[in-house]
Amino acid sequence: MPRISPHGTWTSPVTAADAAAAGGGAQWLAAVDGALWWAEARPAEGGRVALVRALPGGGVEDVLPAPWNVRNRVHEYGGRPWLAVDGVVVFTHWADQRVYALKDGEVAPLTPEPATPQGVRYGDLRPGREGEVWAVRERSTGPRRTDISRELVAIPLNGSAERVLVEGHRFFTAPQLSPDGAHAAWIAWDHPAMPWDGTELFVAPVAADGSFGDARVLAGGPDVAVCQVAWETADQLLVLADPDGWWNLHRVGLDGATVNLAPVERELGGPMWKLGTSWFAPLGGGKHAVLDSGKPAILDESDGSVTRVDTELTVWSSIGLVATPDGIAGIAGGPRHESAVVVLDPATGKWRALTPQPASLPPAEYLPVPQERVFTGPDGADIPAYVFPPTNPDFVAPEGELPPYVVHVHGGPTGHSDESLDLDFAYFTSRGIGVVAVNYGGSTGYGRAFRERLREQWGVVDVRDCAAVAEALVAEGIADRARLGVRGGSAGGFTSAASITMTRTYAAATVKFPILDFAGWTGEGGETHDFESQYLVSMVGPYPETAARYRERSPMTHVGSLAGPVLFLQGLEDEICPPDQADRFVSEIDGTGIPHAYLRFEGEQHGFRKAETIVAALEAELSFYGQVFGFETPDVPRLELSR
Repeated sequence: MPRISPHGTWTSPVTAADAAAAGGGAQWLAAVDGALWWAEARPAEGGRVALVRALPGGGVEDVLPAPWNVRNRVHEYGGRPWLAVDGVVVFTHWADQRVYALKDGEVAPLTPEPATPQGVRYGDLRPGREGEVWAVRERSTGPRRTDISRELVAIPLNGSAERVLVEGHRFFTAPQLSPDGAHAAWIAWDHPAMPWDGTELFVAPVAADGSFGDARVLAGGPDVAVCQVAWETADQLLVLADPDGWWNLHRVGLDGATVNLAPVERELGGPMWKLGTSWFAPLGGGKHAVLDSGKPAILDESDGSVTRVDTELTVWSSIGLVATPDGIAGIAGGPRHESAVVVLDPATGKWRALTPQPASLPPAEYLPVPQERVFTGPDGADIPAYVFPPTNPDFVAPEGELPPYVVHVHGGPTGHSDESLDLDFAYFTSRGIGVVAVNYGGSTGYGRAFRERLREQWGVVDVRDCAAVAEALVAEGIADRARLGVRGGSAGGFTSAASITMTRTYAAATVKFPILDFAGWTGEGGETHDFESQYLVSMVGPYPETAARYRERSPMTHVGSLAGPVLFLQGLEDEICPPDQADRFVSEIDGTGIPHAYLRFEGEQHGFRKAETIVAALEAELSFYGQVFGFETPDVPRLELSR
């Protein structure tokens, strides 16, 4: 059998094009007249998001043809972008961010063209009173990315002028109308809180003319995060909140009476990065489908239990969980299955897919089986991680030679990694490079206390936890100490850059659409968008009181301390982590003799959506590792490294 070696040459059937094809997928699932509809990202169509529906006899069809792109920029991460109500399909269109209606085969705008391109955005579309849709409206009010105002609005389906329902807070979710039409409920919060820090659930009476009366708070607060709400009856709501440190499902009456339906020290909710996410769906009879740390489970009120469903589909998305007559519909995948729209029978664990696996999905023997591990940090804290070992049946390593490993740092940093099939990872593991995805302190899925390990410690705990995992793999004889890398995007890009500048653990770093200068990003520079513009108050400290800490934690401060080569990948239309910071960092490296490369992609925002970008980025990363770790990469273009 050929030998796979960091100093040799090998091939793999897992291609960057495979990863690009899998980079699309479904989102924003909902039921319409008994049929499942969803939005579908299509990298091969320039990253367009199509609206599709399942057909009764099997298969799917597009509801909207190109160039309609069902996506919006609210919070820059987007919110629920479509809704079917009163026989009309209402949706937001990426190009101009306006709301449109499809009726009788004709598409017409419901909101006016903004004075500045994409200057008014809408998201989290919800059914309102008859003949109207309720939504969050976000408006640009000045030249800075933080010059934003938000209101809750009613958008009439007849095209007449929208009207404001609620204002007065920095952030909102769209209101939801009670079954009897008498009340509306919504979630709101203000800077400097993020929605996983503290939010409030409001309820207000709805008058005959559609206006809202005085609102009052039913749940939530400065240290309690409500992440999802749904009306159960005319006078009761189901609410996901974490007053006891874990997102549990509660029943809340209009009188404020609250009952935890299943008190468990497990996360049944998650961080509200996008407006309109859902982690639970009532099934009737006192049972509810819930996502238990992303895994499907049944909450039974009769005994307060939360029981996971025994299924190979272990990773479910919160962007669409729907109760159906024959089970639970959702967007799910697992270690051996790419994410797909599925219907699951919770009693048996059997499921059927409404969307196929990618036609180019590599054979299973080339896909790594993730190993769930818990490592111990230097402070004694647990560090959960998933190890994806090198996997290729055509090659074996030379005796006594250890493989390179790359630490994958998830974004957020209030996010998490899981065991789902990731063809980006398989692209590397099938070529002899192991990957370990680390859920460092601050990650979600492990309760508020674990999440708050990163309070004022960003750039310390995350860097330390990732290094501890890498060092543990070396100590166990799994990874080659001389060939450790670190990679990540967004907040993960920050940790990757901080790791390669402030530790000596790694020989290389891939830094994608990163934060590199804290003060420039959210302090005096104000380079980021409004949603995260005060994120660092809790993650690093108030500014300018802790300006010295901002400087000390910023990779930009430590450019001269790079421990090894670095690859930067950046979208030029990124409003969350704009290219300015990567531009400045790379300009500081130029001429220093440190090998580096910087690829900038036109038409890409925060994260890459176009197939050609995904391919170019992965192939560049592989060539980069090959040059740093000492192996040939004959099947990809050679990345030119500057010095």
